[in-house]
Amino acid sequence: MSYLVDFVKVSTAGLESSPVATALAGLRANEARYFHNKYSQDFVTIPASESSDVLAYVDRILKTEREIVLSAKPLETAQFEVDGIKFTYVFYRDGLALNVMYSVDDTKKRAVGFKLSEGMDVPSELADKFKFAHQKSKLAGTIRGSFFVIKGEY
Repeated sequence: MSYLVDFVKVSTAGLESSPVATALAGLRANEARYFHNKYSQDFVTIPASESSDVLAYVDRILKTEREIVLSAKPLETAQFEVDGIKFTYVFYRDGLALNVMYSVDDTKKRAVGFKLSEGMDVPSELADKFKFAHQKSKLAGTIRGSFFVIKGEY
């Protein structure tokens, strides 16, 4: 069942099992607000249990590009295309929000981003490979983020 993310009235719906559910919901709402403001695009998530193809896509990119295999349990995904860019999101139980930005035409606009919810530790799979910058958000508190550029074709 899909869920239209509301960035005005933040809800933990679908994320209740996370130990940082409130912060993760704020992070998800922050992403929804960004897409609403920049692209007039609704941000709709679906349970990870209903999106094995999306999870396989993300897992393949992580494994192929950086030998990363995440142990965290995925809770929700989102996938849509806007302005020739395919956006894919996975929200994990531990508080990690991962996004893949993949431009269909511009190989310089392809990257994987990691955002850590306030209150979560850096996942061990990412700790030695990435440095995280801090960003303040009214919806999500302090977000720590990092990324890498995708070099392959997916």
